[in-house]
Amino acid sequence: MAVELLLWASITLIVMAGCYNTSLFLLSRRRIRRSRRDGRERFYVFLLACLNEEKVLSESLARITALPAGNFMALVIDDGSDDRTSEIALAADPDRVRLHRRTLPDARRGKGAALNDGVRHLRNSGLLAGRDPGDVILCVVDADGRLDPHVVQSVDPCFDDPGTGAVQVCVRMYNRHLGLLARMQDMEFVVYGDVFQSARRFIGSVGMGGNGQFMRLSALDTLGGDGPWSDSLTEDLDLGVRLIAKGWTNQHCTTAAVSQQAVLSLRRLIRQRSRWFQGHLQSAGLVPLILRDVPTRPALDLLYHLSSPVLILLTSLLPLSFVVALVATLAGSVQAGHALVSPMWLLGPYLLSFTAAYTYGFVYAKRERELGLVRSVLLAHVFVFYGYIWFAAGWWGFWRMLTGKRTWLKTART
Repeated sequence: MAVELLLWASITLIVMAGCYNTSLFLLSRRRIRRSRRDGRERFYVFLLACLNEEKVLSESLARITALPAGNFMALVIDDGSDDRTSEIALAADPDRVRLHRRTLPDARRGKGAALNDGVRHLRNSGLLAGRDPGDVILCVVDADGRLDPHVVQSVDPCFDDPGTGAVQVCVRMYNRHLGLLARMQDMEFVVYGDVFQSARRFIGSVGMGGNGQFMRLSALDTLGGDGPWSDSLTEDLDLGVRLIAKGWTNQHCTTAAVSQQAVLSLRRLIRQRSRWFQGHLQSAGLVPLILRDVPTRPALDLLYHLSSPVLILLTSLLPLSFVVALVATLAGSVQAGHALVSPMWLLGPYLLSFTAAYTYGFVYAKRERELGLVRSVLLAHVFVFYGYIWFAAGWWGFWRMLTGKRTWLKTART
């Protein structure tokens, strides 16, 4: 009886989540047209928190220094690396790239701590002297991040609105052609950006990602504390919610992207996602803030977003329950000498599991036109099974949470 109740509870939650996600998809199809309101020149600072990033940093800095923008710089924050990370930063364009070294025991305390120290360095070094914090835009770029050449031109109009505190650009995988696992990660980020983030522009609940997030310095200043970033394993999620709670608007830019390296090892991918999952669990502490300071509509969506770990853990029980029910039905059919259920009974589980694949395939085909709609839909069916990775990562992250492990599980580069 308990297993049956849990099964129906999982199905009910999946159906409710599916209905809500469908409404987000319809909302995401709306378009926003922007026109320049002023011609103010803003100062862009690209922050790269690096821990042993010699394999990818050079290309990322080359992309940044080649941007067709006039007023910008990059700050490489070497978080206690023991490889050539600092050498690569020093070898870059000295007019555009600065290096800030962190050493042990202060270094290697997480990405948030490194970014906070980077902002303090910017202030103390005088690099921001005489600049209006409202016209200083900080952009977090991962060491493997490759920004589109037009990213500043795409993002800048969003900050014409003085209420805009942050802008998140799309995220892609630049090595998405190197196997199915890389392709699935690219589809995952495209779907998240083009459906969920795009819809949340109209709800007021756009979230920040760890790569390609642009923030107005004056907005970060309103967050107080020792620095804008927390020590959460998903410091980007935490930052986005706190900006909304302070009355700032987060925007999502659909016309520019940052491309990063997809993880090509299944074990490393699960390890990475377990950190993200654990960070979402930590973000449960944001619920009182959301209930107190965020308007009703974005608050409801943020609460739904923060509930995703619970939905994932419950959903992970559904495939197992289905297998148990299928085996029991087959055994009963053999014993009875005839089929106990119609083959049409399989239609229900298919619709429950794969209806979203048609939507995801449609969205992905818009970005990857060379694949075509049919291939994209077929890939989206595989994407449903790829989602099972979150089940393993979820239970791993939950176990880490229970055992009090909070170390920064850094993703190794190739």
